[in-house]
Amino acid sequence: MEHTLFCLLLLLSTHIYSGHSEDDDGPAMAVLTIQPKSSQIFSGESVTFRCNIQRGEVTEWKYTWSKDDVELPSREHEYEISEDNISDSADYRCLGSHIGNGMYSRWSDAVRLTVTALPTASVKMVTTQETLYSGDTVKLQCDISNYTDWMYHWLINKERLSSQTSKTTTISLSDQAGQYQCQGTRTRRPQNSYLSSSFHISVTTLPETTLSVYPNPAYTGETVTLTCSVGSDSGWSYTWYKDNPKKVVTLSGRHTTTGATFTISRAAETDQGLYWCQGDIQSRPISSIISDPVTITVKERPVAVLTLQPNWPHIFSGETVTLRCDIQGGEEIEYAFYNSGKLVYTKTEPEYRINPAKNGLYTCEGLQKRNGLKHSQTSNDIQLTVLDKPQAVLSVSPQWLNPGDSVTLSCGVKESSTGWRFFWYQTVPYTAGLPSLSDRSYSVEPLSGNGTSEDSYTLIPTGPSHTGGYVCRAGRGDPVYDTVYSEPQFFWSGDPQTSVSLKIRPNITQHFTSKSLSLSCEEKRNSTGWKLKRYSKKAVESGCGSNWGSIARSTCTIRSTRKKDSGVYWCESGSGEYSNAVNITVAVVPLILESPAYPITEGDSVTLRCTNRFQETNPSPKVDFYKDGVLIRNETSGEMTIPAVSKSDEGSYKCTSIKVISPESWVTVRGVTPGPSTSVPVGVVVGLVVAGVLLAILLVLLCRYRKAKDSCCNIMFSPPQPQSTNLNPQQDQGSTQGQAPDAGYTRLQHDAGAANAESSEVTYAQIQFKKLDKKKKKMPADPKENPVYSEIKAWKTTATGPVDVTYAEVDLKQKAKAKKKKETATPPEADSVYYQLKPGTAPGTCGGQGWRDGEMKGWRDGEMDGRTHHQRRSRSRRKPEHGLCTLNAHKQTNTCTNTITPCT
Repeated sequence: MEHTLFCLLLLLSTHIYSGHSEDDDGPAMAVLTIQPKSSQIFSGESVTFRCNIQRGEVTEWKYTWSKDDVELPSREHEYEISEDNISDSADYRCLGSHIGNGMYSRWSDAVRLTVTALPTASVKMVTTQETLYSGDTVKLQCDISNYTDWMYHWLINKERLSSQTSKTTTISLSDQAGQYQCQGTRTRRPQNSYLSSSFHISVTTLPETTLSVYPNPAYTGETVTLTCSVGSDSGWSYTWYKDNPKKVVTLSGRHTTTGATFTISRAAETDQGLYWCQGDIQSRPISSIISDPVTITVKERPVAVLTLQPNWPHIFSGETVTLRCDIQGGEEIEYAFYNSGKLVYTKTEPEYRINPAKNGLYTCEGLQKRNGLKHSQTSNDIQLTVLDKPQAVLSVSPQWLNPGDSVTLSCGVKESSTGWRFFWYQTVPYTAGLPSLSDRSYSVEPLSGNGTSEDSYTLIPTGPSHTGGYVCRAGRGDPVYDTVYSEPQFFWSGDPQTSVSLKIRPNITQHFTSKSLSLSCEEKRNSTGWKLKRYSKKAVESGCGSNWGSIARSTCTIRSTRKKDSGVYWCESGSGEYSNAVNITVAVVPLILESPAYPITEGDSVTLRCTNRFQETNPSPKVDFYKDGVLIRNETSGEMTIPAVSKSDEGSYKCTSIKVISPESWVTVRGVTPGPSTSVPVGVVVGLVVAGVLLAILLVLLCRYRKAKDSCCNIMFSPPQPQSTNLNPQQDQGSTQGQAPDAGYTRLQHDAGAANAESSEVTYAQIQFKKLDKKKKKMPADPKENPVYSEIKAWKTTATGPVDVTYAEVDLKQKAKAKKKKETATPPEADSVYYQLKPGTAPGTCGGQGWRDGEMKGWRDGEMDGRTHHQRRSRSRRKPEHGLCTLNAHKQTNTCTNTITPCT
């Protein structure tokens, strides 16, 4: 409100001045002055402002004062500030109002007042001691900034010390403790400083000394530490006394001092007694009060023995172990257990159960109940290293299943082999709620309830229902601690299954990289949910469409094979059924061995091809074939054919060409499965045998009474061609009258269906008939004059046993009689008769009778398929003397020649 009225007064004065004419003298001028005129005014000094109106006398005017445009209460022509301070700093102005006519003068120009604070005095202690004791001396100093020529005045407890006028002062603390201040004066402005704040000087009484001993009682051989403490000041040194407060301890190799400690190493009974200590301040004549005496007792201490239960060499995360501390002769003690020197467990019982086990270096010792001090020696240490939860490791042998084989599962824990019991499981499709593998690829079902103490488990007998995945895990302890399930391991069968078959195209086990490969699950009955899976690098993979190929319906196509596509492939249903499996190798080398991807049946022909990546442009000139690491054949065609495989042909094959070696492939051979013919009624068999005998007789009659001069049957044996069913007859260049001879062909083959693993052998025979003597119309009486020769050239030696079965095909051709009108003779179709001969002697036997009591099987042409010549068979068992002919063998150089004598 006051500020508002002052503004109105100022405005009114302005209007009054503006109303004068130009002939008036105008408003009077106000001039403001300040005393003293110094540019720097210090706090506490006197300041006077004077307002002079340049018209009339001083008494004719009434004055108005303003401070920063705020009206002041004074109306005199002078405005005085007796003791200024910082708050008086401002802009000051004045205005005159004429007492007679009320005319206002003009406002004076503003005058700025700036008040400067006085210098500040401060007290500090020159002495560096933090704690002061009676008898110490202290030096104080008074500091005043910015100015010189000061005279210093000291005050203690606000009373001036007249004798002290210097900047520093030294005081004795025996009787001069208190509050100290200082102030400065000088002859020039500023003449004074502020009075300093109080500085407190306190005196501390001499400290008491505390002596502690650890351990006490002590045991022989132990290290005893005595600690002397005199407050928190680090400037103390210590003196040690034994048996008398005036007798200083003599230092030696076992008795040493470091700072506030006195150490007795390898304590002995002579170290027992009373001990004192006292502190001294270095460089100051101050000593602490001597400590109270402490009695040290030294005696023998018992031994502690720490053991681990169970004492397994490896402990795993989550297992429970127990530490036991045994101390002989210990009474009224507690057992303390330490991990790396840190106390972790104390109890009156000597056992510490750790669940779960933790890493650390464990020790134990006994503590006295009454004071908690050490009672026994520290035990031996046990380093407990806790390993990550282990995973069981499962192996399967064999991994490829043969009918009737037993399979052994072997389980182990890589990190430890102690104390485990093993549990066995078969994988099933993942089902929520069932025990499952961590990646949820499979759930598991137990094979045995309580597990086995042995680390192996045998599946006897195995069959298609056993193919698939198996896992194991191990457990030990109480409660049982289980490992992680092992990775699933599989064993497979290459044989077709009843539900589904895996088909691979091309049908080979080895493939070059960057080639196309397709696999399909072909169902044989109503079953759904089949998925293609593969096992490579110890892991099961599924999802052909998303991971390693493209899928269309039930076929997975890998358009560009890579090395990582190597592995075992199979089909697996949602109910856990498995198809046959195929082992595929994708080779990065430029040479592969093409072999069938499926098992081969005994008696079938198989061809192995050694192919290089650049076969079309750079075929291999020479190829070596190996079986089980042994060279078995050299070929220039790059192929090796086994016309009729046997069990002995099963094994691992590879080929080499120009120092390049192909990967190895396993060729599996399966025995012949008995067909429906084994259940043919006896009457049918007898009928077939009789028909065979009649056909044989007809064959002999035709041979003897043919319209030829003579006939001779030359039987030459030669190796067969693969998968050949018919052989072209060779022309007899020595036949008479330029006519083509009648010829027959004989195929001799060992029975591939034998139960044992005997080798199979196929032998072909060519029989040529020569014309009879037209005059005699009969065969010579002596068989030597009209013999039938059989030349045997065996390409393979049977090492394991006699030949079981020989097949014989005899093709008889009849010559039609010439008609009188020279019409073209149309010969009737050849009448072929096939025989299966089961010899009683080993093949290649020369001399004597070539067949003893053999089994003869016969069937006619037309009753065979186009390849094997045997769909229907008739059997007859005849001795040679009642049969068609007699076969005698004799040796001619390196050839076994058989003579067949026609029977009458």
